[in-house]
Amino acid sequence: MLSIAVAKGRLLDSFLELLSQANYNCEELARETRKLVIDVPQANLQFILAKPADVPTYVEYGAADLGVVGKDTLVESDKEVAELLDLNYGYCKLVVAVPSELNISSVQELDFNSRVASKYPHTAEQFFNSHGIQVEIIPLHGSIELGPIVGLSEAIVDITETGRTLVENGLVVLDTIMESTARLIANRVSLKTKREEIAELVNALEGVI
Repeated sequence: MLSIAVAKGRLLDSFLELLSQANYNCEELARETRKLVIDVPQANLQFILAKPADVPTYVEYGAADLGVVGKDTLVESDKEVAELLDLNYGYCKLVVAVPSELNISSVQELDFNSRVASKYPHTAEQFFNSHGIQVEIIPLHGSIELGPIVGLSEAIVDITETGRTLVENGLVVLDTIMESTARLIANRVSLKTKREEIAELVNALEGVI
C-alpha cells in the first residue's frame, strides 16, 4: 500500500479528482471524518492528512511514500525528496509586495535593512541575498498583509492567486519570486522499494493531466 501525505482542502480535493479520472476509487476521502490516517484498500492507497508545511517532512523521513504539496512550500522546506510530477493545479505566485504609498517600483528601491514579513523566511532571504539587498526577515504565520498596515514591516513576501487581497490592503507587487503549482513528491528510498507501484500511479496521473 502506498502512503500519501496531503493537506485537507483544495490540494486534497483536486488530487482526488485526478485520482478518480485515473480510475483510483477513493470515495472514503469524501466522507466527513476526524481520522488523520485513512486507508483506501481498493485503490491500494493510504492517506495521511497533514498540515501543508509538514508534508515534505513526512515524505523525507519515510513516514509517507508520497506527498502532494505546493512548489512554494516545497522550496521553503528544502527537504531531501524527489519531485515526480507537476499536478497542474493550485496555481499561485510568490511575490514581494509593499504599501502603494511608498511609491517604489522595484526591490532595489527598498531602504537598507528594510523589514520583510513572510511565511517563507528561507525563500525570502535567498531571494534578497541573490539581489544583493540587505533586509531583515520577520517570520509570520497569520495574515502577512497586516505587517505593513501595523508598521511591523516595510514589505512582505507572500503567495497570491489573483492579487485581490493585496490590492484591498493597499499593497502593490514589486517582483515575482516564483510561480507555484501542486507537485507530487516521493521519499527517495520508497522510489526504490516501491518502484513499480509508484510508477503505475505516476503514469496513470500523467495520462489525465
